[in-house]
Amino acid sequence: MNDTTQTQQTPETPVPSEQMRALDRLVGTWKVEGGAVGTTRYEWMPGRHFLLQHVELENSKGIEVIGHEHPFFGERSEDVKSRYYGNGGETFDYVYELEGDVLTIWGGEKGSPAFYRGTFSADGNTLTGSWTYPGGGGYDSVSTRVAG
Repeated sequence: MNDTTQTQQTPETPVPSEQMRALDRLVGTWKVEGGAVGTTRYEWMPGRHFLLQHVELENSKGIEVIGHEHPFFGERSEDVKSRYYGNGGETFDYVYELEGDVLTIWGGEKGSPAFYRGTFSADGNTLTGSWTYPGGGGYDSVSTRVAG
């Protein structure tokens, strides 16, 4: 089997966490509609410790790296965190949390007043939810898997 997303694990190589393995349901290309319109594509880096999101929305293009922080000489973070790098020079930090079919993406830190919460359909090919911002802002969003 010649799968570039798989890495042979050795005793020294950490195994991807359960939280990261659960995000496998995001892999593929999604058509995004609602308050944001365009496509997003998720793919694993080799080793499956980091998930990459390629964002192509009407008003924003960028890349997001999703995974546990694991600093020099430190321990791997408990939470799955990410950083988004946008074409306007912005960098946004998030925390990903998947419980059952409900995906929550916290803006900044877990428990933040800025967050996305969406629910996967039974077949896993639709993610319906909304972004909530402090002060009552936000928007609804529906993402439909169109490939892979």
